[in-house]
Amino acid sequence: MHRRSVLKLGLGASALALLTSACSSDTPGADGWNAGDLQHILPLVSHRAFNIKLSFRRPQKSPPLLLVGERKVKGQQQDSNGRFWSFRVDQLSPNTEYNLQLQSTAGLALCDDWSLKTFPAPDDQPEQLKVISYTCAGGPDLPVFPGNRDGFKPAAYRAKLFQLMLDKKPDLVVANGDHIYWDYRSWEANRDGVLGKMAAKFFLKAWAGTFTENQAVIGTANEDVLTSVGDEQIAKIYGVAFRSTPVFFITDDHDYFENDDATPELVTFPPRSFNQELRNSLQRLYFPEYIVEENLESHFPGQIEARGVKLSTHFGQVRYGELFSGLLYDCGGQLSIQGDSSGLVPPVVESWLTENTQREDSRHLVHFPSHPVGWSAGKWREWYPDVLQSTGTLLAPIERDEQGNKFMWQRGWWLQHQRLLKTLSAQKKRRAMVISGDLHLLGAGRIDHSAELDFTANPIHTVLSGPVGIGMLGWLSNARGLAAKAPADISIEETMSPVEQNGFTVLCFSGNTCAVELYACPKGYVPPENLTLSKMHNFQLS
Repeated sequence: MHRRSVLKLGLGASALALLTSACSSDTPGADGWNAGDLQHILPLVSHRAFNIKLSFRRPQKSPPLLLVGERKVKGQQQDSNGRFWSFRVDQLSPNTEYNLQLQSTAGLALCDDWSLKTFPAPDDQPEQLKVISYTCAGGPDLPVFPGNRDGFKPAAYRAKLFQLMLDKKPDLVVANGDHIYWDYRSWEANRDGVLGKMAAKFFLKAWAGTFTENQAVIGTANEDVLTSVGDEQIAKIYGVAFRSTPVFFITDDHDYFENDDATPELVTFPPRSFNQELRNSLQRLYFPEYIVEENLESHFPGQIEARGVKLSTHFGQVRYGELFSGLLYDCGGQLSIQGDSSGLVPPVVESWLTENTQREDSRHLVHFPSHPVGWSAGKWREWYPDVLQSTGTLLAPIERDEQGNKFMWQRGWWLQHQRLLKTLSAQKKRRAMVISGDLHLLGAGRIDHSAELDFTANPIHTVLSGPVGIGMLGWLSNARGLAAKAPADISIEETMSPVEQNGFTVLCFSGNTCAVELYACPKGYVPPENLTLSKMHNFQLS
């Protein structure tokens, strides 16, 4: 936080000392790797390509070079100042570990070397795979006030939790939505809730600045606001720790700088072009697009090509030999409001999800939607029509129409849910599994019926992957005064009832078996150096 921002608020010297000591220092690397002037590194890989995003603390006068084995790849500048760079590398060998070195144009090393490995080819038969998934790692780096009162866990806490994840040596990580929280229109419009009032006054006016919507994002003052948010909420907590571990980022509502709100005054989704540009610029600077190793329809949204590597921005697939396939999809950025023909994903994406599920060309398949399957928090942008009574005072209540239903909820969302779950359960050779983001909960269950659909032959195993960055004020029980519930038309056996604790989910694939483990941090806040994990629940599918 900038000193001028604190002084604008009139908080005084004592508050300045508290905030700067808690928020401003950068989290050091835990493994002693020399990062030089690097701020963060986040890689993605396929069986034959790399897509790497990184940033420096200060602008580079000339493009850095990435040495990949014997090859030299010139960085592509992503911002207007020379701090953010991407490296796309094609024609790599499957299942091969490469040594990477970042150099200046003069040949000077800019950091220590590191390794990155390609995935096995689609027809290879790897013996095992470990995947870690979580949600909601974003949020400003704020102090924890007396009584464990925190809106978000401090950056040092999140960085330590990431280190505990990496200690489990995952082969890949799925970061499922809400990588930042900075809902500039939602906060200003939601003045009925205490958090909306505080956020509009504090963050928008002083913390990072405000956006000017009649200007582009990159190359204007908007870029400074964007990087103020992204540096603090993404680069600072990931740092360089994941340099050798591919991280697949799925985006959700807050990554468009909005909450999924629908009121007579403001409907935030589908996002306006400016919010879509904010989301795309955030990805452009901080985290890699999905690598595409399949033939997609020409009108499949978000396709781009860079340096011979085909990429996709909103929807992607991770393939690890013939052992595993994961389908990753954003349930906000392309949603439609068209009655029964509505969807949280477009028809072409639904067809892609259906076709990849029906193909059954891998031993395991997992759907990773950004929005949860099997539980409702009574919010607007859900698959489900359920309205839950809110007694909380921190957030404004969910808007209802004259009939008492969710304002602007679309029945087509539910119909799409039914089609996708029917396809998942219809698999003949694989168990049906969904690992969701968004909800600030850890939990697991088995869906046997959804309205008229009977899944007992192959139930839908569904997991709430666990939040990383949520503080006490962000739990449903505090913010909305309610608990997540199974929707009225869903028959679910909760094998682990959802709990309000930070944590993550581990998936271990071996042969025809998948072992699932849910890990939780202690309740409340503990200093990062004392942070531990406990296994809350585990089950096995085969």
